Amino acid sequence: MARVSVIIPTYNCDRFLPEAIDSVLMQTYQDYEIIVIDDGSMDETCQVLEHYSNKIRYFYQQNQGSAVARNLGIKKAQGEFIAFLDADDFWILPEKLAEQVNCFEQQPSLGSVHTGWRIVDGGGEKIIDVEPWHDVPDLNLESWLMYKPVKTSGIMIRQGWLQQVGGFDGELRQSHDVDLVLRLGLMGCEAAWWPRVAVGYRRYQGNTTRNTKTQGECLVKVLDKFFAQCNLPEHIQKMESQVRYHTLIWLAWYHYDRGLYEEMARFLDGSLEYTPYYRVETISDWVEQFKKFSVQNRLSLDICFLTDLPEWQGLIYEP
Repeated sequence: MARVSVIIPTYNCDRFLPEAIDSVLMQTYQDYEIIVIDDGSMDETCQVLEHYSNKIRYFYQQNQGSAVARNLGIKKAQGEFIAFLDADDFWILPEKLAEQVNCFEQQPSLGSVHTGWRIVDGGGEKIIDVEPWHDVPDLNLESWLMYKPVKTSGIMIRQGWLQQVGGFDGELRQSHDVDLVLRLGLMGCEAAWWPRVAVGYRRYQGNTTRNTKTQGECLVKVLDKFFAQCNLPEHIQKMESQVRYHTLIWLAWYHYDRGLYEEMARFLDGSLEYTPYYRVETISDWVEQFKKFSVQNRLSLDICFLTDLPEWQGLIYEP
């Protein structure tokens, strides 16, 4: 039995899947199994996987989403540790598995180990490296709530914790990694960084707009679900308005960056319910937050363009 189970859910990703699998096969750590969960693909996935038939364990399910596919992978996994890799992502560093396992061995109390990621285009070319540990050095429930610094393809987690928490929420099409770390954090699962950019996270034409809109809806749903719980510590309950305000502004910037201005305005309008400021101060804070998020992503913000948008203009005047 392998010590690490690598779970790769895939849906119509035949053009990217080989790079994902090859990035596992190049790992210096060899005590692993690769489990591919085909989530009802209708492309050439089966033909692509014939080349890897003696290197992977393959399971097929009707299309139900990546969360359900990952849960099937967890059920089939034999390893003490579970690592996830999306079919259109890939691991950059050959020592990723070895170093994450080493983190567990050095700190037996750890439940999960996380890495940074590189956003790349459809051809795998670098856009930006994301190193969340600079701004979020400690991974705990408070930081998961406020900053959500998680990428599924960078997670390695003890199988026991996944069993205890019940895996991913199969009702969520996006943001189920955020939902998972929130539930784990609430249960006391200790998490830490392996502070290296180890994952290539692909952003490409065809998935960006659809995923952006779905992610926004699902992230709000995750927060609704989390704060509806009756067993939250009092100090976590008191964070709700701050968390929702910060999240809605980030979602607004995220949609602005992708040219979805009506969605941007909708999230900014929603943030007014949770703002700690007067309206004029809130609008000023929106600009400052947009600046901050742009700098973090090494982008320039054209403030004149932003504030001249009809969608923005519709927000700055009280009804």
